[in-house]
Amino acid sequence: MTSQLSVEKQGFKLMKKVAWGITGSGDRIAEAVSIMEEMREQYRNQLDIGVYISKAGDQVLKRYGLFNLLQESYSSIHVEIDSNTPFLAGALQAGKFEFLLIAPATSNSAAKISNGIADSLLTNSAIMALKAFIPVYIMPSDCKEGITSTRLPGGQILRIRIRKEDVAHVERLSHMEDVFIVESPEDIRQVFRRHFQAEKP
Repeated sequence: MTSQLSVEKQGFKLMKKVAWGITGSGDRIAEAVSIMEEMREQYRNQLDIGVYISKAGDQVLKRYGLFNLLQESYSSIHVEIDSNTPFLAGALQAGKFEFLLIAPATSNSAAKISNGIADSLLTNSAIMALKAFIPVYIMPSDCKEGITSTRLPGGQILRIRIRKEDVAHVERLSHMEDVFIVESPEDIRQVFRRHFQAEKP
């Protein structure tokens, strides 16, 4: 078997795999998709992104007209069948991924992960990843208590209240080992800078 060192000496780069989870939150989903497209291009020679979509995420992506875009850009797209299918949790525990990024994450998913509930593809995968010392980055829809606005699929603006109860789950996540809160789509860039080197011009 060819070692990593000999592969590098021959001028080849080993690709690192990243698991990107998408839940059923429409808040900033288009921005997250755009930033991930940017990351895919910027680190194209180092990075292989596997896309894992919850059942609700599948519906939301299609309502926002983003599912076809993902299909055109990514060769590895998986939609949730149950909490263990596709077997993302096993792949994370086997060390096949550099990290798990869930962006966006619904308040429901954030609450489940913060309480150790593993009954869906992405909540199960996050908890199993943490058990295997794999970093989990989460961009929750509800970071700060108050009133915010989000854009609906038709372009209308919806004002919503972020409840203190939802923020409490995010606060709890922020204190969990190997869990990192990503407050905005733009902050996803920092996640990739932490794990990858930018391509030289």
